[in-house]
Amino acid sequence: MSSVSVRDISLNFGAIRVLQDLNLEVEEGEFLVLLGPSGCGKSTLLNCIAGLLDVSDGQIFIKGRNVTWQEPKDRGIGMVFQSYALYPQMSVEGNLSFGLRNQGMARDKVRERVDRAAKMLQIENLLARKPAQLSGGQRQRVAIGRALVRDAEVFLFDEPLSNLDAKLRSELRVEIKRLHQKLTNTMIYVTHDQIEALTLADRIAVMKGGVIQQLDVPHTIYNRPRNLYVAGFIGSPSMNFLDGEIVAQDGGLVFRLGSHEVPLQDYVADIDLRPAANAVFGVRPEHVEVFQGDADGSKPTFPAVVDLEEPMGADSLVWMTLEGQQLSARVEASRRFRRGDEVRVAFNLPMTSVFDRQTEDRM
Repeated sequence: MSSVSVRDISLNFGAIRVLQDLNLEVEEGEFLVLLGPSGCGKSTLLNCIAGLLDVSDGQIFIKGRNVTWQEPKDRGIGMVFQSYALYPQMSVEGNLSFGLRNQGMARDKVRERVDRAAKMLQIENLLARKPAQLSGGQRQRVAIGRALVRDAEVFLFDEPLSNLDAKLRSELRVEIKRLHQKLTNTMIYVTHDQIEALTLADRIAVMKGGVIQQLDVPHTIYNRPRNLYVAGFIGSPSMNFLDGEIVAQDGGLVFRLGSHEVPLQDYVADIDLRPAANAVFGVRPEHVEVFQGDADGSKPTFPAVVDLEEPMGADSLVWMTLEGQQLSARVEASRRFRRGDEVRVAFNLPMTSVFDRQTEDRM
């Protein structure tokens, strides 16, 4: 049985359709990430699951119960907001225990749950402080703790780390992942940050315009994107896109890129690959090999000219021009390139993607 089941839901704000006949099944104990840019509908979907927004059509089930018209407090959820939403006049302990005390829970039981959450989040020494005395990371831990004490069946996270600096985001990302491993509760997490999605998720739902473009495990989302939108949104730096055509040649197919041809015999296709007059060759920078001299001859290579080198610490990003189109490649930081250098490039073909320019779908 699914932990959360979203069935054919739609949400309209007047004449504007925000969610369109959306279906989603979240398995028991799964960490699902809703990923997409601002305005794609990910937070709206989360708020519908939470009961903060009423759907225009469709149904929502949590643990097999139809909760479509139930109040948020009756849905068995714990929610963590982007803005922390802490009571400034209360201590950390007061914020953690407020909901439980309002439910009339026994004092010793409240104390037990607060202590458990504080220990899990390593905030035991902060219980007497007010929110104004806490750092951003500490406040977010308290906000997460307030959801944890509810002992909810499903936890919902609405961009909880977006207000934090890069170092704190990285630290709390690890803590949230460890938290899920300890609790094994179902978690649905909204973010526009692809790194958060790739590192945290069991599965990722990439959204655009209120529609899920692809729902799969991070490895598949990254290496076999379903369409141009997913391919371009996932990955930092982004996937290279080279315009060309697929043509038949000597009993096989090649991708023609200007005056050069990339053999496609090792390409891993999603459908039967066919000739196409307007196609896109997609390759991630780490799957582009750059030769500063003679290549080893084991694979086809193509001439390119270096435009600039972008040092990134552990490695560097080299930007080149290939047949009048921009191409980037990840290389070892120890290698050096100068503007105007003539190099040759090769592609790791099984890791590439070819898209139909008209439908934008992967072929």
